[in-house]
Amino acid sequence: MVKFLNVWKVKPFALFVLAVLSIQGCRDSKQISTTQSIDVNQLAGLPSEFTPRPGPPILYAPAPVSPQLSNTSIWNAQPILISGATAYRSGEFIYQDWLFDDHGAAGTQDFTDPQGAGSTSYIFSRKAGTLTYPTNSAYANNAADLVELRMRALNNATAFRLTLNTMIESELSAFTLAIGASDELVDWPLGAGVRSPADIFVTVHSSEAVAHKASDLTVIEAEITVNVDPVRRQIEVRIPHGIWNPGRGKVRLAAGVGLWDLESGHYLQPGLIANDTTPGGAAISGAALYNVAFREEPMPQFTAKSGRTIVDAAAQALAEAHFWQERAQADALSSGDISTFYTVVDFAKLIDSITDESGVPLTGHMNRIFASRFEYGQGVDYSRQCGLGTTGECDGPLIGQLQPYAIYVPRTPPSVEGYGLTLLLHALSANFNQYLGSRHAEQYGERGRGSIVITPAARGPDGFYIDMAEADVFEVWADVASHYKLDSEWVAMSGISMGGIGSFRLASRYPDLFARIAPVVATTPVEHLVASMHNVPVMMWVSALDELQPLPLTELTVQALDNTGLRYDVLSFPTWDHLSPSTYDYYPQATAFLGEHLVERNPARVRYAIDRSQDSPRVGVVAPSGAYWVSNIELNDKQLLTGEIDIVTEGLGVAQGEPTPFSSSAAVLSGGSHEPAPYFRRQRDWTSSTEIARTDRVHIKARNVKYLQIDPARAGLSCFPDIRIEADGPVEVGLIGC
Repeated sequence: MVKFLNVWKVKPFALFVLAVLSIQGCRDSKQISTTQSIDVNQLAGLPSEFTPRPGPPILYAPAPVSPQLSNTSIWNAQPILISGATAYRSGEFIYQDWLFDDHGAAGTQDFTDPQGAGSTSYIFSRKAGTLTYPTNSAYANNAADLVELRMRALNNATAFRLTLNTMIESELSAFTLAIGASDELVDWPLGAGVRSPADIFVTVHSSEAVAHKASDLTVIEAEITVNVDPVRRQIEVRIPHGIWNPGRGKVRLAAGVGLWDLESGHYLQPGLIANDTTPGGAAISGAALYNVAFREEPMPQFTAKSGRTIVDAAAQALAEAHFWQERAQADALSSGDISTFYTVVDFAKLIDSITDESGVPLTGHMNRIFASRFEYGQGVDYSRQCGLGTTGECDGPLIGQLQPYAIYVPRTPPSVEGYGLTLLLHALSANFNQYLGSRHAEQYGERGRGSIVITPAARGPDGFYIDMAEADVFEVWADVASHYKLDSEWVAMSGISMGGIGSFRLASRYPDLFARIAPVVATTPVEHLVASMHNVPVMMWVSALDELQPLPLTELTVQALDNTGLRYDVLSFPTWDHLSPSTYDYYPQATAFLGEHLVERNPARVRYAIDRSQDSPRVGVVAPSGAYWVSNIELNDKQLLTGEIDIVTEGLGVAQGEPTPFSSSAAVLSGGSHEPAPYFRRQRDWTSSTEIARTDRVHIKARNVKYLQIDPARAGLSCFPDIRIEADGPVEVGLIGC
């Protein structure tokens, strides 16, 4: 159905000068093509009922199909997509591993490691394991990254299926299944370099498999069927009952993944420094495995002291190294004893197709996995890091289709309306697990009715939420909406450092998605877009001793908020440096500020600034040409790339309040991870909105705009309103649905 518009042409600087009244159809909007239908539940958790829809089209695009998450042959169960979880589904036992946790043992640092101690891009998201991949591109820095392991009982065999994150050449990777138990620890075969209880070992490399008795590592002569699916990056193994018949019993199972030495016929042994054919970063144990299944991993620790330098903080990040969820794995592989990493599989549940989801967490801190519609290759490509000066296209180093994100699900069950949603964006050199285990995430999550808190990976440590890093935020948002009941009216955003910069950036591009934002130690990256946040109050936390966001810069942002007449609440901490808010890890004022405030859907005043230089059409993140009830703004001189509007409707019978006098106060924050912190508080609010007589009139101010549309129903107007315009050129005004 075509919606029609009344179009009014008004001369510049004129007050209600009617030129032409005509009828025309709505202008087309581009959609992102995908291969899967839109999930109705997903749209229920998004503001999809509004025209135009707030945010970029990618937020509402159908989820893509991922070969790695799809099934064929005997496999039917849906993946868990929560890392570290296990479940019995459709006659299958499933284990879901973490993504990009394939770092092996904690050994000797390989000084060539692009993610190691010499990397400036991962200062605050150090890995614990030191193994590096051979430099040959076929390994893609990720060839032994386990995504999923599942099994099912057949009439004459037991079937296993292992999915890898990267499989460019299948013969380069190998994995071992340690089946059953033993009284003593036994060495794994073929140079794996680890030990654990086991009865039988089955090692799979390329399309071949070999079984060993664990007691003496003699080969068990039997035919084991192996099928490799390079498209799905899946390897299926069928172990006949002649080798091992679990019956209806409960069986201990462990598994690990490494690289295969084609010439020697065993696991590829790491050295100190990687080259084209040899891994680096070896541990004394000689462990050759990169990734071990069935692990429980510790959360990051927030016990650091204040007053440290960034160098000290980087050293602590390296020492703790919990941020890829492989700390326990690295330590165990370093010792060679991986006996704590196992599960017990109940074959009676498999045979009887019993559903058991008790191993899937429902609340708290988690990592989730989703399939992106963007794939630039396989594995990790460190040459695609964005750098500090990111302004244009950047893929980020995490280039594959499967992507991780951190999520905190509140303990409180969702209300009838659903959970709120809080975006908590990670900082520069950090990763998606920056807030894993933090009170920061928990305070935001447990506020009010309960808000889900998400931290997207943003494809790497330094994307500044531009281009692919921005697209990742909205893909994660859409994925959350497809799995949890969300209240699309209750959305807020926060973040530290680069995450705070991203909060300013996204709120100024998509203001009608957010109720409030709370950036920490951050400045706005595009000052002339601040006016777009007219209906989005801001709380800032500022550190006076900030090394990376110096006080003069943060003060310029405060001044921009003040000059633009926005509502703001600024807390300045005179004794804190850039890292102090993170290490203190206590945010009661920010939690109260975000509260349960809802998105303003139909404000009486809409201000919106366009800057097309900020768009990335290649990844579907083009800011809407308008916000709230104003849309399809077209620039008069497109070469300028920028334009702005300021529109007030009298049709809603409401006049927004005016900025209140500036107020200040002082207090002390206590309750965090180190000593109490004094702060100064500066606030400017608005007076209360007032009722006015409803009139069929709208006032428009425009710069470099030749066309815009108004939804008269949302603005409280008729199809023939009194339109008064001040502009620097001719302006056409379309009325949707008239």
